[in-house]
Amino acid sequence: MSAPTESSDITGEAEKRRGHHGRPLNRTVKALGVVSLLADVSSEMVYPLNPIFITRVLGAPAWALGLIEGIAESTASLLKLYSGWLSDRAGKRKPLAVTGYALSAVGKPMIALSSVWGHMLAARFVDRVGKGLRTAPRDALIAENCDADQRGRAFGFHRSMDTVGAVLGPLIGYVLLSRFLRGPEALVFPSVYWIAFIPGVLGVAVIWLWVSEPEAKPLAGNAFRPSFRDLGPGFRKYLLIVALFSIGNSSDVFLILRAQQDMGVSPSNVFLLYALFNVVEAALSYPTGMLSDRVGRKRLVALGWSVFAVVYAGFALLKGQAAAFGLFILYGFYTTLTQGLQRAMAADLSHPDRRATEIGAFHMVVGLAALPASQLAGVLYGVNRSLPFVIGAICAALAAGALLATRLDSPARASVD
Repeated sequence: MSAPTESSDITGEAEKRRGHHGRPLNRTVKALGVVSLLADVSSEMVYPLNPIFITRVLGAPAWALGLIEGIAESTASLLKLYSGWLSDRAGKRKPLAVTGYALSAVGKPMIALSSVWGHMLAARFVDRVGKGLRTAPRDALIAENCDADQRGRAFGFHRSMDTVGAVLGPLIGYVLLSRFLRGPEALVFPSVYWIAFIPGVLGVAVIWLWVSEPEAKPLAGNAFRPSFRDLGPGFRKYLLIVALFSIGNSSDVFLILRAQQDMGVSPSNVFLLYALFNVVEAALSYPTGMLSDRVGRKRLVALGWSVFAVVYAGFALLKGQAAAFGLFILYGFYTTLTQGLQRAMAADLSHPDRRATEIGAFHMVVGLAALPASQLAGVLYGVNRSLPFVIGAICAALAAGALLATRLDSPARASVD
């Protein structure tokens, strides 16, 4: 019998890789996708309503809207680092994920009971505390329940399910406002928040009953603590570039507010606008994740940031409903190319022994930028409604160029380029 040739070895490795790509995703990964779908139905049913509710019903100025959203998103991302560290320290992911989804569900009736914008700030704070607690442990659960060469597909699947919920939520909100709920906005809008509580509770039930986690060894008492000094050099470079992009990425509520105030989109049609944007991501996230497993993630993320720059420039310069709908469709391509893949890149660059902690560091950087980004956008919006979008376009273009020009080394591989 002849010895195996180099060619046959290469063929065998290729077949092995194809086998990994073709194997079905783990049941826990699929269940977490369902949980995110339900949570996003709950959140996105009301998210397009938030800026209108805050400014028209509660009477808050634009700077208060920026403050509410900035504090909410910063709180979420600051907690993501420490929830990831606690998860690694305890060797448990699920308890933090369950608690986080439960708090986000409770935030909806709290918003319904708001009578001044300070109440809304408290409710959004509770909602985002929930997101901060759950995200890093949940992402670690996804990463640990699939092979490394399935990771893009797993995160792409999760993002697709997440985005299906983000499509269904606004559509349900549109139907509720246009068909069933009539009367003054001060009475109708809170009813939508109460209804949004239902899928949030269902999501908590799914993660409690159907998500399992592999056995994990708790970190020792002197083990890694959250510290940017201890991150790998490739990961630190990546986080710096992400921070540059994020400082110009203000809350999406400003896109919605711009469409409603200056581009002629009615409150009910805002739901359709937001659903359309999410349809694009729901359709393309999973195949984009699979593509990233084959061609690499860096160029796709840089392309997504470039699309963001074009969209924000469009919001700065264009007017009319047709422009609003076109820009939101294009915005869906940006989220498709970045949201799941940025997390997958963070997982690629993280150390395997402290993955949840380091994924949390990624989310923390995004959140630290969210408060000044949204606060600045709120102030600039009050001066000139185009200015926040000009700043966002410039930051995104610079970040895309920096990402393409930087080599990113991983602890497990020579490079993720």
